[in-house]
Amino acid sequence: MDWPASVALAQSVPALPTGTDWSYEVKLDGHRMIMWRTDDGVRLQARSGRDVTAAWGDLALAGHHLPAGTVLDGEAVITTENGRISFEAAQARAASSPTRAHRLATQRPAHYIAFDALQLPSGDARPRPYSERRAALLNLLAELPANTPIQAVSATTDRDTALTWYDTLHHQGVEGIVAKRTTSPYRAGRAGAWLKIRHADTIEATVAGFTGTARQPQALAVRLPDGRIALSQRLTTALATRIAPRLVPQPGRAHAQGGDTYTPVSGEIVVEVIAGTTRHAVVTVVRLR
Repeated sequence: MDWPASVALAQSVPALPTGTDWSYEVKLDGHRMIMWRTDDGVRLQARSGRDVTAAWGDLALAGHHLPAGTVLDGEAVITTENGRISFEAAQARAASSPTRAHRLATQRPAHYIAFDALQLPSGDARPRPYSERRAALLNLLAELPANTPIQAVSATTDRDTALTWYDTLHHQGVEGIVAKRTTSPYRAGRAGAWLKIRHADTIEATVAGFTGTARQPQALAVRLPDGRIALSQRLTTALATRIAPRLVPQPGRAHAQGGDTYTPVSGEIVVEVIAGTTRHAVVTVVRLR
């Protein structure tokens, strides 16, 4: 496999699919991460393709227990004192310098919840059906030390059990359920058979540009699912601080829905926006993915 790996994404649906060829996994509110165990060590990749090893040194260290040639897809999560998974804590770690990340790891160690195997020591696992990849993942992780922070995501083939998880585990940081067809290979993007239901009334949008400066963005121009580019409401200081390092401005100016101008950017930056505000092309950015 070539670095970076393109990740599979789930499509939002109003209800979980039915049938005997589906597996249902809990969707955790963390930081998407590809774990590469190479011959030389461990590298950690964000969904965007960035190398984030320095921010997640505790997970990189744990990854050395995996056999060389393993590439896993999963979620880095951090729990609070009451046991709830905290997206804010994961985002704070992801945005930290190596020194601060080390300090945060000492205070709140991370866990890596693996939900797919992209590559095994025997070779590329992506063309294999999900049911085989899941079995291989469980066998692989069963060989790790008992106290390792690398674990397999909870999954079931029983739809009623998945709905019970959805209804009862939200307060613990389970934001939804992902359904995967058991016969499907691993496909990058939304072309694969992954479907999701979520509690949060938000949708994902791609950042097309910004207003203000790249160091202090005031608002984002986001591309909505229907193709419109809309200007967001003013960013909070915390969000602007997290997003600014990701902005790579391009020459010229562009126009959003309604004629507002913004500075375009390159690269893929994904944010979550409140879905209920997109009808009239007014969006509120709530988090960076």
